Amino acid sequence: MITVDEHLAQILDAVRVFETTTIPLAQALGLTLRAPVHAGVDLPLFDNSAMDGFAVRFADVATASQASPAVLRVVADLPAGTSLEPTLHAGEAARIMTGAPVPMTADTIVPFEDTAGGLEDSLDVVRVQQAPRGPGAHIRRRGEDCTVGTELIPAGVMLGPLQLAAIAATNVESVTVARRPRVAVISTGSELVPPGSPLVRGQIPESNSLLLGALTTGAGADVVLQTTVADVDDDLRAALAEATARGADVVVTSGGVSAGAFEVVKSTLAEMTFVKVAMQPGKPQGFAAGRPLVFGLPGNPVSAAVSFEVFVRPALLAMQGRTNLHRRMLRLPATQGWRVPRGRRQYLPVVLVDGGVAPATTGGSHLAGGLAGAEAYAVIPAEVEAVSHGDVVDVMLVS
Repeated sequence: MITVDEHLAQILDAVRVFETTTIPLAQALGLTLRAPVHAGVDLPLFDNSAMDGFAVRFADVATASQASPAVLRVVADLPAGTSLEPTLHAGEAARIMTGAPVPMTADTIVPFEDTAGGLEDSLDVVRVQQAPRGPGAHIRRRGEDCTVGTELIPAGVMLGPLQLAAIAATNVESVTVARRPRVAVISTGSELVPPGSPLVRGQIPESNSLLLGALTTGAGADVVLQTTVADVDDDLRAALAEATARGADVVVTSGGVSAGAFEVVKSTLAEMTFVKVAMQPGKPQGFAAGRPLVFGLPGNPVSAAVSFEVFVRPALLAMQGRTNLHRRMLRLPATQGWRVPRGRRQYLPVVLVDGGVAPATTGGSHLAGGLAGAEAYAVIPAEVEAVSHGDVVDVMLVS
């Protein structure tokens, strides 16, 4: 057997990073940034109020209290979006809303809550009943978040909702990204029928194409073909031809890679290299470099899910130029013990409970039902012989 790391290294050596394109920001959700984004403006753009209240001169309100309020004349109203720039003299204030520019002659904001009668916009006098903490109180200063030209997001990052919002806030309208990989998912097995079908002896509902299609989408790729074929060489060849016609960059098959007599992927794909990887589940693996890349994953559902996480997902992310190819890892205690296969790295579906992890299944690679509750995989090194209650283990988060 070869190690997980050896097989992954061979896969990543065959990956090419896709070409880049520049697109409007509104179209970039889920894509990978290929050039850094620099702030187009200062953020905030100008000194602005952090509160609904009054722009004042601190000297006028420094000693204000309920017993001795500071009485100021209101000389202007400043809603968000205003371009007004009133001049405040001694004893004057401007009613101001959150986000509105602070007048250059003001140095402090007094919230409405610290005044008497301040919410009534018809009043021309406000009584400040509590002194601010000091000059500059409740003012957001220009550029305190970032200044124009600052690198906001480096290349290699996936653009999610928070990243898009930050980019837009700095007045940048387009980004340079990698295109999405195009992936064909082909589930093999003469025993497979669509979910909901009347079942006869020997048949099982097909789930791997849904599993692998969803995982593919989650990795930022487009599924261009999702199909199931029987263990017939010509059927698989026809599906592979359709995948090529649809421009697939990657083909992911499930099933047909073990040592049985009807292993259709093995019998059809002469260009594929088949190996035994020191992992559980997922020991039988197939891979073919070129265009498209072809992954031959085992057919048992847990094996297919783990194999995708360990080998296919990193390859898809590498194609997009992603900086981080791997899931987030934590170190958590096991809340119960479990068996570990000798000499193989274990990926056990687990749930997060009581500050630790517990098995989501008994460990069988066929136990698809247990995947429904799994939130992570416990990753146990090949040299570990058993996990006991309280042992701290590596945990790969997947939800």
